[in-house]
Amino acid sequence: MELLTINNVWMMICTALVFFMHLGFAFLEIGLTRQKNTLNILFKNIFIITVGLLLYCLVGFNLMYPGFESGDWGIFGFAGFGLDSPLTNTGTLDLGYNQGYTYWTDFLFQGMFAATAATIVSGAVAERMKILPFMIFTIVYVGFIYPIAGSWKWGGGFLQTLETPFYDFAGSTLVHSVGGWAALVAVWLLGSRIGKFKNGKPQAIPGHNIPLATAGVIILWLGWFGFNGGSVLSADPSLTSLTLVTTCLAAAAGGVVAMLVSTICHKNLDLTMFLNGILGGLVAITAGADQMSPTNAILIGAIAGAIIVFAVSCIDRLKLDDPVGAIAVHLICGIWGTLAVGIFGALAGWSQFVSQLIGVVSYAAICIISSFIIFIVLKKTMGIRVSEREELEGLDAHEHGMDAYPDFRLNEH
Repeated sequence: MELLTINNVWMMICTALVFFMHLGFAFLEIGLTRQKNTLNILFKNIFIITVGLLLYCLVGFNLMYPGFESGDWGIFGFAGFGLDSPLTNTGTLDLGYNQGYTYWTDFLFQGMFAATAATIVSGAVAERMKILPFMIFTIVYVGFIYPIAGSWKWGGGFLQTLETPFYDFAGSTLVHSVGGWAALVAVWLLGSRIGKFKNGKPQAIPGHNIPLATAGVIILWLGWFGFNGGSVLSADPSLTSLTLVTTCLAAAAGGVVAMLVSTICHKNLDLTMFLNGILGGLVAITAGADQMSPTNAILIGAIAGAIIVFAVSCIDRLKLDDPVGAIAVHLICGIWGTLAVGIFGALAGWSQFVSQLIGVVSYAAICIISSFIIFIVLKKTMGIRVSEREELEGLDAHEHGMDAYPDFRLNEH
């Protein structure tokens, strides 16, 4: 009982840290975009958190953990609507649910993860997507696609039952790439912002508040203590400590290498690239944070930092407009981190690498197909992009009728 209490308290702390990450995402996104779209981004982020939790309660949790039976294909299952109260016949709490935490803590911790996938898309489509189609996408993707995909591994589905099980400790693929694939499809279908490309060459559209973006990254880094630390699913002192060390070292290495490579390639000390390098390192280590040595964590983060610089340039060359670098950070570094499990650490080996590759391809398939169907239906029926006038004048004024930074000066008489 005492051990359960200790483990459960740690898991609840981690749940709070993951929840706090949504403030980090919000700060990062508004900081890297223009002032006239601030309210729009904040609205989307709040919508994702609130609706995401409700949907995860109603259907998502039981889609993700359906209780696959022996002989099932392990692709789709559903345990029923809503949450089941884990009470015994005597009305007391059933402490046999899990040795590390209670049923309720499990739901809330996993629910915080669910909302993250759509938040990744929010940043990529910033400044030119209509709010209503985005809300509909969030409902479908977070409510149904994310938990079904998650069941393939975390719910005991077919990726978990491979001869060498696919491994994704805290979601480099299950969370970050799931959001990243959808972001890629959305950006492609939306098109670039007005003025982003001139004569085929990418033009910088500076964010309006880099200090806020920096604060967002620091908050996200802090939140990752819960994201990865909580994925140990207990307060095990040795494994939790190792996980937090590898997480921090990968983040630091990613930031430093991204800064160095960016400076060499572009001849300027780009803070935004430094910040995205940190995030890239965090995303990459997430798949195997509990399996890596400190040295391997540094290598994984460092490679992710270099990947960020070249990925951002590649995305620009493909004329894809991603205002916050979400595709490079969450998709490409997520893939790298997932494959790195088969190269470094305790699970390294050819069979593990093949399983990691199967996992990456499987999630690419469901995410690309499902997000394309959702977005193309929305595009053909109600449209997904705001008008040219709305984009130029700002989504805050046209979608919300408000200003994020109103002028409070008294009128002079």
